[in-house]
Amino acid sequence: MRWSRRGGQLALFAPWLLACLPLMALANAPTTPAQNGAAPRAAAVPSIALRPFAARYRLEVEGWPAAYVDHRLSREGDYWESLMETDIRVARGSERSRFMIQDEGIQSLYYASGYALLGVGDSYQLDAEPLEALPDRQTALFTLSRRIIGGDCADSPCDIRYLDHKGREERLRAHTQGRSRITLPAGSFETITAEAWEADKPSRRLLFRFHPEVPGLLLSVDYHRDGKRRSQLRLSRLTLPD
Repeated sequence: MRWSRRGGQLALFAPWLLACLPLMALANAPTTPAQNGAAPRAAAVPSIALRPFAARYRLEVEGWPAAYVDHRLSREGDYWESLMETDIRVARGSERSRFMIQDEGIQSLYYASGYALLGVGDSYQLDAEPLEALPDRQTALFTLSRRIIGGDCADSPCDIRYLDHKGREERLRAHTQGRSRITLPAGSFETITAEAWEADKPSRRLLFRFHPEVPGLLLSVDYHRDGKRRSQLRLSRLTLPD
């Protein structure tokens, strides 16, 4: 489905609506293409215990009303599921990813997303075959957080590869900046900060602040373009099952 003329601007907003910057998210993938046509394998990640959680983020995008994004990580039998969704007066959307934890790393299994703005939208889906080589962006975000928590990308930037919602390969670079403490509507937290950017668009920067003990949980995300913050995501509520 094509966006309407006004939807041209709205289409730019749709990905930000769902998870703001996380939807540009990152992957635990090889830093160089596989040789001799072989598909890249899932890279190993640090052994960090997974914890289910339910979070709500407040999303503010320049020129748009504030919205809330719900994010849930849950165990579903042999696999894990990451779900982000939102529903406001003019728009709604959801993004779902399923993945397995393996000895070699994290393997994406399934991805689905859908968006609607003023009644116009579209839906997307990726099954296991295209995800065998590279992860979807929800799994990629989760994997990146594990890498950052485990101390990766600290000495030098990591080259990142993942599939967007249409199955197209995307590339980012990420660099860990260190630990600090942040106060949010959900409370005060220790955080690990990582900056990410597209190699060919260095003026666009993502600043992630991850929870150091809960992989996949975002504390905040800022999007900067041309030296100005354009969007921000802040944790407003958190539930950690016992």
